[in-house]
Amino acid sequence: MEVHAHAHTPRKKWIHYFWEFVMLFLAVFCGFLAEYQLEHTIEHQREKQYAKELYAELFADSVAVSDKIKLRLDKEKDMDYLSNYIRDSSLTSLPREFYPAYTTVMYLANTYAFEPKDGILSQLKSSGSLRYFKNTTLQKLFGDISVCINNVRYRNEQEYQFFASPIKPFMLKHYDFNWMNELRKQDENETGINLVHRYRKSDTIIQAAILNLASFERGDVTNMIAFYKQMLVSTRTLQMNDYIKANSRLLQELKKNYKLK
Repeated sequence: MEVHAHAHTPRKKWIHYFWEFVMLFLAVFCGFLAEYQLEHTIEHQREKQYAKELYAELFADSVAVSDKIKLRLDKEKDMDYLSNYIRDSSLTSLPREFYPAYTTVMYLANTYAFEPKDGILSQLKSSGSLRYFKNTTLQKLFGDISVCINNVRYRNEQEYQFFASPIKPFMLKHYDFNWMNELRKQDENETGINLVHRYRKSDTIIQAAILNLASFERGDVTNMIAFYKQMLVSTRTLQMNDYIKANSRLLQELKKNYKLK
């Protein structure tokens, strides 16, 4: 006689399966929320860090462009002096202040060029990290500052081209480079513009002359200086001024949005 054992397990009701589904759904959903919140936190931290780095770069440039403006205003005064002197004064008996002005106007070109720094902004663009900045005002200001940077660089190139020709050939013919060589002996580690400033404040006299004076045409030289000055003034009042405004607006917006100091 065979004995069959039957295990009678109570069948689960549908409500049990429903609650299992709900619990599983909640677990997955909570995991998704936690991951989303973590990603959002990380993105916010990156956004703030990028904002701080960008603010530091822009602030440094705001100081640099202000310094360049002051230097260029001084150079424009030297241009006026040099042009007026060459127009109707002695070219064989030069006053002490002639060669400092002659040097700042004709010799020291790169000293007066403002080169905007956009390393952080370029990095954000190339890496796609600008997407972290959701503020539409900031996005517009990023575009504005990029345009201003390109415009300043274009003007720098135009000024350099004018320096390359006609100024550089003129200098090779008429500038006494021995004056600058003697000036550098005062401090070989110092920059040209600082040496000129120091010379002006000192009692030192370094003799120099206008070379090849026979081919030195007063009218042509004063006209070249006048054109050069108009180019510098235009860059200062337009491209550099536009950059200053765009830089200031972007700094203010970054400061406001990220509580920066």
